[in-house]
Amino acid sequence: MSLSLGAWELPEELRMVRDTARRFMKEEVCPQEEKLPHDAVEMPPAMFEPLCEKGRQIGLWGYRSPLEFGGAGLNLLGQAVVAEEIAKCRMGLYIPACGTLGSDPPNAVFLGSKFQIEKYGMPAVKKGKKCFVAISEPSGGADPGRAIRTRAEKKGDRYIINGQKMWITGAAGAEWGLVFARTGAGGRGGISCFIVDGNSKGMTTKLIPVIRAFAPYEVFFDDVEVPEENRLGEEGQGFAMCEKWLVDGRIPYSAATIGVAQAALEIAIEYAKTRETFGSRLSDKQAIQWMIADSHMELQAARLLTWQAAWRGDLGHNCKVEASIAKVTATETAGRVIDRAVQIMGGLGVSKALPLERWYRESRIRRIGEGPSEVQRMVVARHILGGGGRD
Repeated sequence: MSLSLGAWELPEELRMVRDTARRFMKEEVCPQEEKLPHDAVEMPPAMFEPLCEKGRQIGLWGYRSPLEFGGAGLNLLGQAVVAEEIAKCRMGLYIPACGTLGSDPPNAVFLGSKFQIEKYGMPAVKKGKKCFVAISEPSGGADPGRAIRTRAEKKGDRYIINGQKMWITGAAGAEWGLVFARTGAGGRGGISCFIVDGNSKGMTTKLIPVIRAFAPYEVFFDDVEVPEENRLGEEGQGFAMCEKWLVDGRIPYSAATIGVAQAALEIAIEYAKTRETFGSRLSDKQAIQWMIADSHMELQAARLLTWQAAWRGDLGHNCKVEASIAKVTATETAGRVIDRAVQIMGGLGVSKALPLERWYRESRIRRIGEGPSEVQRMVVARHILGGGGRD
């Protein structure tokens, strides 16, 4: 079998999607975001709503949601391509495209009942409403099968939830969320997943200040009543229902991290071409050239690993190992690339005149969120040492 360079190129349709997303960011979103404070996490309605309408017009609204439920219906590779581009703004690591392409709900809801899809999933896509996912607790997050202590007790035709969650992004003001609670014995087999309305009586939130501008919340459940019809799947199937969605989610998560790092590198490159010191431009100095070359090579590798994970998933294979590899590589690469960009820029790199210092802070969280690097390495190591083959 012969291989050509073209075998590594994106399909033409995805190149068109990428270019559409890139133009939207460059011509529409970023010029408006420039008018906002450095650490802004939202746009005023007068600015936001017209951009949302343009986001719908270009066909990328709800880019991670199925077409039949109101989304763009992109496959995993398409999601990765779009995620990389729409992260290229100041708030892009955690609010891609400043929220102007909608707010995809946790796609596990589309594995639920017709009632759940129609009441919660489809309206969330069409209206771009915020949703949240509550897994982590004060007792831990990386090992939820053992750490989850929030309980859901069945009483008649409803469940009563009591407990506490931590590090929950977007919990305040959300329309609804997926809440994982223990309904049985220890381990993942004793955990169920529930759709909980954001305004439920007995549910309260508390902001947790962190190094990023978009802070997460503690969420408290005090006798929160949830109808039985809001249980996602059967009792004890919480993680079985959601595992594919959780794994798949690491792919656009990785791609978005790469996108911000790529944007940081491009800022540093342009600066190095014009900044003169000691009689020559920074770009003429070998130390700077090597920093730029290393960053470019590492980003290329991270991108291809992310695309490989997406490709396997789109073929219907289990891509858990590949997604873990992509997540570690992308997030750790981004940390190095953004750090080098700051170093090349010098004092300007840590000033709020540029987005670099914000990206520097916020990218640090990416090595923890969605499963820390150490846990992803455990997934890979167990696969290798256990003799995991390929399907």
